[in-house]
Amino acid sequence: MTETSLINRLFDVIEDDIVPKTAEGVAHGNKLFGAAILRKADLSLVLAETNNEIENPLWHGEMHCLKRFYEMPKADRPDTKDCIFLSTHEPCSLCLSAITWTGFDNFYYLFSHEDSRDSFAIPHDLKILKEVFTLDPGGYNAENAYWKSFSLRKLLRELPEAERQTLEERVAKISARYDRLSGEYQDGKAENDIPLN
Repeated sequence: MTETSLINRLFDVIEDDIVPKTAEGVAHGNKLFGAAILRKADLSLVLAETNNEIENPLWHGEMHCLKRFYEMPKADRPDTKDCIFLSTHEPCSLCLSAITWTGFDNFYYLFSHEDSRDSFAIPHDLKILKEVFTLDPGGYNAENAYWKSFSLRKLLRELPEAERQTLEERVAKISARYDRLSGEYQDGKAENDIPLN
């Protein structure tokens, strides 16, 4: 499998599986973060989920996805080492820990912590990393003994120009959808009961 086909598949999952759940979640007052788990062997979808903080402030997109993953019957649940973890947004410190504790050796994300702060007006990821761990943006080890992380935008920039242009058009389309979801969330967040809006 080529890098281009992998990125295209991950974008398919964001657009077709995560965004519809996220749109529904945002309509109920949740943030716009989502995640999915795919099998490495054939890139088939195991599970896609979205943020559910109105039920529990710990149910970030990644956390809720992992919760649902471990609610699956063990016989139907692949080993995490055989899976790709996809996050729409770079995981916060809580979600980084959860991905680590559950044994995934990788994760991919589209939007960075800086995007969460600057484009989506949700600065908590970077504030927590700075206040609690004294880390500046990008200060955690993106590759370590537990996992390797991949920014889809960085991977995209390394592709040949013809392939990159098509994928950048997809990113623009996905970004526009998330901009609309962000506006909906920001307009209604005062009415929800999430501690860190």
